[in-house]
Amino acid sequence: MNFTNKDIFDLRARTGVGVMDCKKALIEADGDMDKAVELLREKGKATSEKRAGKIASQGIVSTYINGNVGVIVEVNCESDFVARGDQYKDYVNQVAKYIAENDVKDVEELTAALSELTSEVVAKIGEKISIRRFEKYVSSNKLSDYIHMGGAIGVLVETEGASDEVAHDVALQIAAAAPRYIAPEEVPADEVNHEKEILLAQAMNDEKNANKPKEILEKMIQGKIGKFYKEVCLLEQPFVKDQGVALKSILNGAKVLKFTRLVMGEGLEKKEENLQDEVAAQIAAAKKN
Repeated sequence: MNFTNKDIFDLRARTGVGVMDCKKALIEADGDMDKAVELLREKGKATSEKRAGKIASQGIVSTYINGNVGVIVEVNCESDFVARGDQYKDYVNQVAKYIAENDVKDVEELTAALSELTSEVVAKIGEKISIRRFEKYVSSNKLSDYIHMGGAIGVLVETEGASDEVAHDVALQIAAAAPRYIAPEEVPADEVNHEKEILLAQAMNDEKNANKPKEILEKMIQGKIGKFYKEVCLLEQPFVKDQGVALKSILNGAKVLKFTRLVMGEGLEKKEENLQDEVAAQIAAAKKN
């Protein structure tokens, strides 16, 4: 054996892989540290392939702003435990920084570019990792962000003429109130008409309106459509820090140009946990090896 226990722990420090795996790699590499690292990286790639069928429905949303560039990205893993770990968070931050510093068209291109890094991290944490989605802003205007509950919700917003405090409050509002549009004029006409149809049906089904003609009911719901705008339009929403005023009243002449709000795992299939079956599968796999 051409290595010592210190070499094993040095290799573990370099790779984050378990002690026994490091020892096996050093044995196979005949004590050559660099070769052992390469062997573990190759094992990491194999680990990634083995986990390809797993469901990555946990994870975090992260943001990164540097000068005139802002990024928001969602990266998924298999368990909440891993998502809370510093190693995983560091990986996600590296992903966000890479997007900011490189011209990346889509998730497929990004995943390919970071495949080696991802394989190394998968080898360390033992879970599948999936880069799900991202947005990148490049602007001379103010870029602000907000992360809620350690990455459960993330917001990236571009404003013009806003102070740091106002920009932060806007990002907080978006995270808390989940607007879909900035202002009423942005809401598609078919969505407004659909809402009017729902309100009209509600009015017609109300016994108090039984003898009122449809034309009168249609006029009645015009006032109610304002409530709809307060739900879906950022500027019309009650300010989360003061429900007595609308968000637009705190802008002081500033403008909200665009925003992105990501909710971690939104729309993803969730993993069905069955600890007994999982342990049995692991034991069976160990016996085969």
